[in-house]
Amino acid sequence: MMSEAGSKSHLVLMPSYDAGSRLVPTVQEALKSWQPVWVVIDGSKDGSAEAVVDARLPGVKVIVLPENRGKGAAVMAGMLAARNAGFRYALVMDSDGQHPADCIPKFMELSLQNPGAMILGEPEFGPEAPAERKRGRRIGNWWTNLETLWGGIGDSLFGFRVYPIHETLGVMESTRGGRRMDFDTQVAVRLYWRGVKPINVKVPVRYLTREQGGVSHFHYVRDNLLLIKAHTLLTLGMLGRIPKLRRLHKS
Repeated sequence: MMSEAGSKSHLVLMPSYDAGSRLVPTVQEALKSWQPVWVVIDGSKDGSAEAVVDARLPGVKVIVLPENRGKGAAVMAGMLAARNAGFRYALVMDSDGQHPADCIPKFMELSLQNPGAMILGEPEFGPEAPAERKRGRRIGNWWTNLETLWGGIGDSLFGFRVYPIHETLGVMESTRGGRRMDFDTQVAVRLYWRGVKPINVKVPVRYLTREQGGVSHFHYVRDNLLLIKAHTLLTLGMLGRIPKLRRLHKS
């Protein structure tokens, strides 16, 4: 599955914006499970970009974007470079230590066994998870279920996922949306519309305190408005796809 030099088909792709002191340890944790790991620095100004470059970690490639474009745009930049390098699948994970790096091999193995699927993490929250985040997910998940006619996407927002690169770039290039915090929702729904089946895997997620180096760039009002807009457009887009979605359910 993976040679000493690393996988030639699957890579870990880590978009990062001002992840602070958590970036280098998170990359190191990922390297214990998989190589290569590509980090896309999304216009960070906190010194984390210089830290991961200076660490000179074997198996790591760092792509630096000069200005902040948003998570979806950073993932696209990384996937474009990965596709040009011959990779076919990318496991996308956050750079702040919330996602479980020890689950990477399981996700990659599932992807190898199911090459036509997207492997979606379904979070298991601990008691420290903010209650408003859990409530917001339940609402977003209901809309995602509607937009796919209950096609089986377990969680619409969790960013620990394996995507087929060619298909993901295809759906992202077909829309102006999905460039920021709406990426995970948009890409999962639009991939499903194209016939990419979801496989859901429960994984633990941890919320780090500020003292532990935890960071969050989710802006409650701005990003919720962005998600409302995304769900509105996806619901409208779903209406003309109802016959196709019914066929997908039967296939």
